[in-house]
Amino acid sequence: MITAPIAARLGTPSPRTPLPAPLRLRSAHHGDATALEALSRPFVRSGALRERSLSLYASDAADFLVVEAQDGALDGCLGLRVHPAEPSRGRGPAGVLYNFCVAPQSQGSGVGAQLLRGALAHATAQSLDVVFTATTGGGGLFLRYGFASASEELAPMAWVKSLDPRRNSRVLARAL
Repeated sequence: MITAPIAARLGTPSPRTPLPAPLRLRSAHHGDATALEALSRPFVRSGALRERSLSLYASDAADFLVVEAQDGALDGCLGLRVHPAEPSRGRGPAGVLYNFCVAPQSQGSGVGAQLLRGALAHATAQSLDVVFTATTGGGGLFLRYGFASASEELAPMAWVKSLDPRRNSRVLARAL
């Protein structure tokens, strides 16, 4: 039997240490639109995300993966938009990750990593060749998951045209 002092030295939870509740990753649905908009609002205010209307969250809800807390609140979200192949440009189907946010109280708890792993698995299951994202921050989590700086010329043309040059976003990509 491992005693509590030994467990503490080994980094194992002692019998009295509650384990964190498991995170529930799921696809979003139309009814999540209000929660998606509310979760994103502080990031829009800070300039980290572009503003999207409630109706846009409702129409695009199927793009999103969400992490749901025990109480049903959303702890994080990440959209994955699939772009068809562009044979004229020699490009296969690609994905774009967008509107990535984690509630302040859940940051640093693994919610972002779980969302990113889920989105990459979803992109792989859809036989996408590559996944792109744009960030105004450092992109540390993306870089840890194999993303690297990429030229806009490699990304889906429709997405590139939607980027706001005033945001000075950095484009990152990961081959699948």
